[in-house]
Amino acid sequence: MSEELYADGFDDAIIGIGRQFNKTIVVYDESKCLDILIKRDGMTEEEAIEFFEFNVVGAYVGEHTPIYVRLSSYFEDVLD
Repeated sequence: MSEELYADGFDDAIIGIGRQFNKTIVVYDESKCLDILIKRDGMTEEEAIEFFEFNVVGAYVGEHTPIYVRLSSYFEDVLD
C-alpha cells in the first residue's frame, strides 16, 4: 500500500520519490513550488517565499511528509 503524501497544488513541482528504510516520500523542487505560488496565486517572490516556508515546508503531516529540495542550479543562481 502506497502511503506517500502529496502537497496540494504542487504536482508540477514533483521531481521524484525518495525512499528511506520502509517508507517512500514525495520529493519536490523548491524553486518550482515558488514559481507556482508566484504564477498561480499572483504572489510576489517575497510573499511566495514567506508563504512557502511557513505553510508548506513548516507543515509536518506525519512520517511521510514531503521533502522540498533546492537543486544545485538554484544555488548557482543565488551565488552569482
